[in-house]
Amino acid sequence: MGKWLLPESLADILPAEARRIEELRRLLLDLYRTYGYELVMPPLVEYLDSLLSGSGGDLDLHTFKLVDQLSGRSLGIRADMTPQVMRIDAHLLNRAGVTRLCYYGSVLHTRPRGLWATREPLQIGAEIYGHAGPEADVEVMRLALESVARAGVADYRIDLSHLGVVRALLEADPAAAARADEIFGLLRDKDTPGLAALAPALRADTAAALQALPGLYGDADVIERARGLLPALPQIAAALDTLASLARALDVEVGIDLADVRSFHYHTGIVFAIYCDAWPNAVVRGGRYDDVGRDFGRARPATGFSLDLRELAGLLPPAVASSAVRAPWGTDPELAKAVDALRAAGQIVVQSLPGHEPDEQEYVCDRELVLRDGAWQVVLLAPAAPSSPH
Repeated sequence: MGKWLLPESLADILPAEARRIEELRRLLLDLYRTYGYELVMPPLVEYLDSLLSGSGGDLDLHTFKLVDQLSGRSLGIRADMTPQVMRIDAHLLNRAGVTRLCYYGSVLHTRPRGLWATREPLQIGAEIYGHAGPEADVEVMRLALESVARAGVADYRIDLSHLGVVRALLEADPAAAARADEIFGLLRDKDTPGLAALAPALRADTAAALQALPGLYGDADVIERARGLLPALPQIAAALDTLASLARALDVEVGIDLADVRSFHYHTGIVFAIYCDAWPNAVVRGGRYDDVGRDFGRARPATGFSLDLRELAGLLPPAVASSAVRAPWGTDPELAKAVDALRAAGQIVVQSLPGHEPDEQEYVCDRELVLRDGAWQVVLLAPAAPSSPH
């Protein structure tokens, strides 16, 4: 096997893509700063029990594990940065009021999480801690939508759900609660026949509600349909009221998907996902995860979102090569001063090393630094002639 081969679902990031990703990183972190989010940078590896805290086991199968040669304890390579940021809020910052944090970095998954997905996402995200009201949810959803729009992605939509609906059904029916994991899997796959097969073991109203959930998908009118199809439980009514108020608060068309339970063991209330026509997976995922910080000593209300910069960059048109100035190599002090001045002004200057023809794919040298009348000057290069057909 060739030494240049990489493991499955891992890949190098080549110049054009790397530049696009870095531009997106700067763009989004600057955007989050304008909203008052503070940047934190947790380590790539942590003790396993810390990394998996509050995740309800969702991250366990996705986390690479190893043994610390210094302490002998089990370590994990992070599969998600949110638990680390939660630890920072609860244990290190320990603030009493609202805290807004943002972050970015590589995470590693044991398996790809979707079609065409990488096992090494470049995760970026934002979280609000300390406010339990819907205002925080509205802020993070607006910020998530603005992240996609600022990146230049077209034709995107946001879907909302509320895990309080399914939680209420399970709490009202002990038989359903005992088969919760099975029910989550069937709802995640929208497997209505599978849900129907469970009906004899459940209460009639629970079975009917679970079978109705996969069909409760569409525009905001789904919320009113759900009121007529689901049991009149106070928790369900409250969840539907929250969805309706959030849908009104957002300035975009909203979809509702009451069978979206993919993060049931982690999120506690409202959840959302942003989809684009050109990608089969959600580009952004987020939601509320109140009290998850209890494992770190502080049960704080929390809500936020994250996305993969590599996926986001892949949805954009190919990067355009940057304009650059070609300069000769030399020891002339005036040449060095001219090159330094151009670079200080933000220009890209590529100096041609002796014996090599310029061959830069990331840059198009449309100007050249030449010595004329005793001074170094930038002149335009003539466009390359098109190649003649064979």
